[in-house]
Amino acid sequence: MVEWFAERSGAFISGAIQIVLVLIIALIVRAVAGRLIDRAIKRMAASHQRLGNGKLANGVLAKATGNKNARQEQRAETISSVLRSVASVVILGSAIVMILGELGINLGPILLSAGVLGLAIGFGAQSLVQDFLSGVFMLIEDQYGVGDVVDVGDAVGTVEEVSLRVTKIRDLSGGLWYVRNGEIVRVCNMNQGWARAVVEIPLDARVDVAHATEVIERSLDAFAELPGPADQLLERPTAEGVVGIANGAVVFRVMAKTKPGEQWALDRELRGHLKRDFDQAGIRMAHPMQMNTTGNA
Repeated sequence: MVEWFAERSGAFISGAIQIVLVLIIALIVRAVAGRLIDRAIKRMAASHQRLGNGKLANGVLAKATGNKNARQEQRAETISSVLRSVASVVILGSAIVMILGELGINLGPILLSAGVLGLAIGFGAQSLVQDFLSGVFMLIEDQYGVGDVVDVGDAVGTVEEVSLRVTKIRDLSGGLWYVRNGEIVRVCNMNQGWARAVVEIPLDARVDVAHATEVIERSLDAFAELPGPADQLLERPTAEGVVGIANGAVVFRVMAKTKPGEQWALDRELRGHLKRDFDQAGIRMAHPMQMNTTGNA
């Protein structure tokens, strides 16, 4: 009896020690993996930011380098959180399997049941999985972030919140759109890289084209030197000349490359500036000025 008890207690103690060791090792590996993931993500984010700044410094986008540390940190933290969660599931799941094996539990039926359950959940939650995967790729590719003005099809507005499943967009009228990431098939981001204000100016058909062009060029030179526009512009606005003749009007076009998100404020300033110079030069406009803004990433 004593020998049986000693043998059983020895086996129990040995099994308990192995289980404790498995748990300790799993927790240590999980902590180390989390640190490595955080370090790798931060290093990649810093490298990406330095590369982007280097590219901007060599071209006309040098003025576009803004303070995007908050957005980069948010994106890095979200990606890091996802990778840490995946690592935790893999490590702790492996530890549980090892512990169950140490306890002598037959893993065959359990794994089979888990596989069937996972298959059923996979079929029932395809849209949810698609949302999460789309959210992960959206974050990795940095398609948009909080504060960006985007067009995702039905919703156009400012991004207020980004998660792995849903993107919240505030439209011009104040409505808040909840857009599932899996439903976003294309994105137009008006706040990445640079933007462009396109001004089309319909002048009276009897206008002297050469004189109007001269007035526009002088106006653009003066506009580019103003304190406000000088901070918004990436380069001097350009006069594209006559782009159309219709309905008793000669249409001139002016284009201005701006910092991302500044195109709407700048186009209003540019329109007013051109109108004042036309009035001073005695040039009549055929119709109210028409303006259009476009963005480019």
